[in-house]
Amino acid sequence: MTALARHDNRPIGIFDSGVGGLTVLQALIRQFPHESFIYLGDTARVPYGSKSARTVERYTIQVAQALLDRHVKLLVVACNTASALGLTALRRYCPTPAMGVIEPGCRLAATVSRNRCIGVIGTRSTIASQAYPQTLATIDGGIAVHSWACPLLVPLVEEGWYRHPATRLVVEESLREVPASGIDTLILGCTHYPLLRQVIQEVVGPEVQLVDSASAVARTLVGLPANLLFPAAVGQSQQITFLVTDVADRFREVAHHFLQDQTAVEQVEVIDL
Repeated sequence: MTALARHDNRPIGIFDSGVGGLTVLQALIRQFPHESFIYLGDTARVPYGSKSARTVERYTIQVAQALLDRHVKLLVVACNTASALGLTALRRYCPTPAMGVIEPGCRLAATVSRNRCIGVIGTRSTIASQAYPQTLATIDGGIAVHSWACPLLVPLVEEGWYRHPATRLVVEESLREVPASGIDTLILGCTHYPLLRQVIQEVVGPEVQLVDSASAVARTLVGLPANLLFPAAVGQSQQITFLVTDVADRFREVAHHFLQDQTAVEQVEVIDL
């Protein structure tokens, strides 16, 4: 193959139920300055965490198809619930490589944990799926895992209540069992949760390390063999495209918070998915 043939300037597709996956997008933009990205937030149907497994699987494939129609070279499922409940079906359906956020997060947590006692917080569906304990067990069978469902956190993030007094109360109540659990590492098992990282750290204390999927996914992509993800040519102009399935105002505000002027948003009708 020639050097030219080893480059693939098609964009990388990223999707989430809402704004949470922007944390993953931000990490990937920094890590891959020559790659272009299309981000799709399924804001019409957020949150996924309260939906049935069959529904999440259907949503995952529908949203992925919207990105495949735009000729992405890789799909990043930047949603823990979709990764837990929809990724297996997506990989059967999808002709393009697809990766989730659960395994990268688990591998990073297993690396940084000192006492092999790890906590996981996530949506009800993600926690019920047992995806994190099962994945951690394949990495190190001696890891003890404690899991807590935190269903109220995603709506707070979608409303932009990162430092609202009510958010502090909800986080304290949701994580009240953490101090007695003995964990030294806590996986933020929803891509929305890093937006509440400061208040979560304050509640669990400085002795607990927080692990989120954004940096873990970026590390994983760096390590992919070239034959799975041919990089864009060096010097290629980076293009960021945002798609949503419902009114974009709140999404645009959060995107601007993360990415400054990268805030042009196109709405995609749900029926088209």
